[in-house]
Amino acid sequence: MELVVDIGNSDVVFGLFTEEEPRLVFRTPSQRDLPASEYEKRIRAWFLENALSYSDISGIIISSVVPNLTPVMEEVVERLFSVQPLLAGPAIYKGLSLKIKNPYEIGSDLVANATAAFTYHQSAAIVVDFGTALSFTVVSAKGEILGVNIAPGIKTAMKSLFQETAQLPIIPLEYPTTFIGRDTVQAIQAGILVGYVGLVKEVINKIKEQEPAESFKVIATGGLSLVLEPLKEVFDQTDPHLTLKGLHLMYQNQKAS
Repeated sequence: MELVVDIGNSDVVFGLFTEEEPRLVFRTPSQRDLPASEYEKRIRAWFLENALSYSDISGIIISSVVPNLTPVMEEVVERLFSVQPLLAGPAIYKGLSLKIKNPYEIGSDLVANATAAFTYHQSAAIVVDFGTALSFTVVSAKGEILGVNIAPGIKTAMKSLFQETAQLPIIPLEYPTTFIGRDTVQAIQAGILVGYVGLVKEVINKIKEQEPAESFKVIATGGLSLVLEPLKEVFDQTDPHLTLKGLHLMYQNQKAS
């Protein structure tokens, strides 16, 4: 099996692969001050719960947008699995079918999204990733990453509102039944969740207007990709594990080169 590790700003996500789809996925919060030993305990517990053997891991790739967690995770996986992990970054992008103009300026998670979208669809694509940031990665039919559009993620927007405003309740991430809130919870759900539906639709429309020669597949991914019900008609595909699958493809490309 091959282990994929995606270190994001909110969570560290682990995926175990034997084929194209992840066999198992495990998610734990990204805590920058957490020692390596604590992450190791969590991985050990995950393996124990699923009756997995450390010796089954033959390869590892790590993607990280949290630089100070990268060496921590390298230490953990090397100690547990006795495998030197591959780090996703510009050094391995040359082995991809994608063309990247500024490889040091784009997150490896976004490159993974583009890799999976282009590999599976062989067409132009817009990948909408609902994470800590809401990102739109745009790929041409020739496999060029044309660029990225980034906005605050849904949880990030809500967290900012809570931090700056007194006496607000915890708001469930549920799409509202009314666009005019009758209480505080409905008001925030209507403002943020309905607002994000409009944001996503408008950005996608503007990208399509700017690149009229491209026939885009629109693909959603990320932990919150299923929250905004009205966007289902906008997406050609929703794949919560697209980033993990893209990282696995990057590992396989590097191994084959």
